[in-house]
Amino acid sequence: MPKSLAKVQKKVAKKKGNSTSLHENSRDAQKLRRAGARSEKLDKLAAARAKANQPHLKRVAYFQGAARAATAPLEAEKLHGLVKGFLGRHDEELAEIKSQRRPGRPSSTREDLLQQFMMTEDQEYNGGFWIPDMQDEGNLRILREWNGQYTALNTFKYVRLSRNGTMRKSSFPPKGLS
Repeated sequence: MPKSLAKVQKKVAKKKGNSTSLHENSRDAQKLRRAGARSEKLDKLAAARAKANQPHLKRVAYFQGAARAATAPLEAEKLHGLVKGFLGRHDEELAEIKSQRRPGRPSSTREDLLQQFMMTEDQEYNGGFWIPDMQDEGNLRILREWNGQYTALNTFKYVRLSRNGTMRKSSFPPKGLS
């Protein structure tokens, strides 16, 4: 039985011939409605999945830029600097929002969300910030050549870098403090 909307449309059109009109509650019309609903549901799920993958893609893309600039594997101090730069990427926007707010007024929703997001990432850095391993030459080469696709993220090695300097191996996708 056809599953996709295009296949159902093609099958109904072939069966009907030149006539394009269907009765409102005919079997073919019901098949078309079911296939359309299924197609919409799959599109929604794909969009939600893509939205959920964006934070991982943005994080790896940031470190890819640093990997392209690096000529050799990075030292721990340089990695800490990169992480701090990544954590401070919203500082300007937050300062602008705060400066636009009149004195005595409550903070805006965007300001609250930014502060909460920054606090969450700061706590992650305390426990171990998930980044691609940039101390491994092979991983650094693969990271430079990455094409931006989510499916290619599992080819990298990852580490958890904490504020106190400890570094431990991690996995993809990040789960808790793995």
